Amino acid sequence: MDAGEQHDGLSAREQLFHERVRECIICALLFASLYILCYIILTCFKRHTDFTTVDEDAAVNRIALWLCTFTLAVSLGAVLLLPFSIISNEVLLSFPQNYYIQWLNGSLIHGLWNLVFLFSNLSLVFLMPFAYFFTESEGFAGSKKGIMARVYETFVVLLLLTLLILGMVWVASAILDDDATSRESLYDLWEYYLPYLYSCISLFGALLLLLCTPFGLSRMFTVTGTLLVKPRLLEDLDEQLSCTKFEEAAVSRKIHCGKTSCWLNFDMEVLRQQYLAIHAHRITLETRRTASAWQRNLGYPLAMLSLLLLTGISVLVVCFHVLELLLDDAAMPRGIQDAPLGKVSFSVFGSFGAALQVILIFYLMVSSVVGFYSSPLFIKLLPERHDTAMTKIIGNCVSLLVLSSALPVLSRTLGITRFDLLGDFGRFNWLGNFYIVFLYNMLFAGLTTLCLVKKFTWAVQAELIRAFGLHKLPLPVTRSHHSSKLS
Repeated sequence: MDAGEQHDGLSAREQLFHERVRECIICALLFASLYILCYIILTCFKRHTDFTTVDEDAAVNRIALWLCTFTLAVSLGAVLLLPFSIISNEVLLSFPQNYYIQWLNGSLIHGLWNLVFLFSNLSLVFLMPFAYFFTESEGFAGSKKGIMARVYETFVVLLLLTLLILGMVWVASAILDDDATSRESLYDLWEYYLPYLYSCISLFGALLLLLCTPFGLSRMFTVTGTLLVKPRLLEDLDEQLSCTKFEEAAVSRKIHCGKTSCWLNFDMEVLRQQYLAIHAHRITLETRRTASAWQRNLGYPLAMLSLLLLTGISVLVVCFHVLELLLDDAAMPRGIQDAPLGKVSFSVFGSFGAALQVILIFYLMVSSVVGFYSSPLFIKLLPERHDTAMTKIIGNCVSLLVLSSALPVLSRTLGITRFDLLGDFGRFNWLGNFYIVFLYNMLFAGLTTLCLVKKFTWAVQAELIRAFGLHKLPLPVTRSHHSSKLS
């Protein structure tokens, strides 16, 4: 009997060991796939001249690029975290006894949430500041030049910056909360300080999403309109193409005259860049003119209707969530330590509702990125293909990490999904404040409605004027009473 119990205990430990190894292998494969994808993306934007030399600057830029790739992979993992969890729950509900999906369990999902939280902290607190100071460092004065001299200087600057932030937080805690317990808790770096710091960063990311997402939802219509071919009623490609050809010929003549004549003083570099931009625009217009009638008359209306439908559903979900907050305490976002996957659907509409939640989460993320890069404050961070400096790449990776880390919190706070936050994502202090959550929902619904109303009012007016050809009419000139007297 004792031998049987010992055998059962050994089998249970072996099974637990194999499950842990399987989860580690799955997490490693997922992250390796994200890392390779992010590295390909960053190589499309990096400036190749920063990596072609054989000096230490190229090695420093290469190390910084690896750190940026890691951070961007964590950002993409944070974006996929909530959709992957929702889809996994629906798959387990549909196939509860399937042998081939037994690896998809709550322990794996919970481990992924903890890993994303850990790597997000690591990237924001250490890796990205290290990458920035490493690219800007030159070594201490009088020391031997090389990569190690830059590493020493970077570590010293990071240490001083860490001490400064710790001191500021300790002083702020002493001023705001004169309690010995709260000040002593700051000494616990891992259990209190880092989650508290990440909670502040998450709150900043949620506020940034609150500003960027409504603006991005309205900008999505403009961005989609530039990528697709409009119907001929709304766009005259022949007229645009002829104007572009005239502009290209005029700039080409200026370049030719500037080379052959010494009397004309033109900035040849500016003219070349202008010529290349106009030439690329002409090629784009010629490609769009050759589009089929299906793309022109069916693709554009369907895309606009899809954007309008998704935006309307998002606003309606948030408005309904506001009513839930007033009537039911269970609507408040909360964190859980165990993921009850495969037991109940997180949508009242079943698999269709779960799929709609996933689509809305991705749509809100894309809209927030569009709004972020379209805002006047952050438009300078917009990367350029094969011509982005390393410091700008670092800034983009930090911005995307802040936005993506706050996406699960945003989705749960707005009621887009009922999937509760797992792990340390649910430990944020401000999530339990009813007034913050309620005001956040009201501001999101109000700002989104305001942006959409303003966008469609001006857009419909402009398209009607363009469709009826009123923009070609000369503006009436009214003579004042004083001028008529003089005449």
